[in-house]
Amino acid sequence: MIGKISDRIRDNFEKKDAAREKSLAVSRDVVRNCRTAMFSIHKGDFEKASGLLEDSANMLENISSLLREHPDIYHAGFVEHAQQEYAEGAVLLALVKNRGDETYIIGPDELGVSYAAYLNGLADVVGELRRHTLDLIRNNRPLEGEKYLEVMEDIYGCLMMFDFPDAMTRGLRHKTDTARSLIERTRGDLTTAIGQRRLEESIRELRQ
Repeated sequence: MIGKISDRIRDNFEKKDAAREKSLAVSRDVVRNCRTAMFSIHKGDFEKASGLLEDSANMLENISSLLREHPDIYHAGFVEHAQQEYAEGAVLLALVKNRGDETYIIGPDELGVSYAAYLNGLADVVGELRRHTLDLIRNNRPLEGEKYLEVMEDIYGCLMMFDFPDAMTRGLRHKTDTARSLIERTRGDLTTAIGQRRLEESIRELRQ
């Protein structure tokens, strides 16, 4: 009897381990895809980014299928991390492609990710929007950055509403504090850049 029981348990563990290894490899591909997609977004290659994110969505569905009978592995953490990266990329693409128009932002249900993963991905978008704003400043387009600063502030205001234990939000509080710091630094950079541009315009007008 003991032998039959142990055989059944071992068979279950072998299947679980195989599913874990496959899904872990796929989750790494999702993370790699999403990071490449975000790099493409900053380069303005929205078509490539969209294709990479679509592939990532399909891979996340594959992971769900692989782990359907193993919820303990599904909730081990690595799947949620992949979902965070995907949510971050999808939201960033919607915002940058549409010049900061928040009506194009996609929600967690549409993306097929958990709420905690979505919120953490949204928090990471703040850092990517700072990077985009700094690119605008370097390209002498600081006024366009004001819209993205506004979006960053809206995201922060949203995140502040989720004052729940870390066991539920998966470290969201720390990311929210980081977002606040990034917003303050971005506001300072924009203020300096816009002031400099206005000064240059005034000097140019006086010369004319």
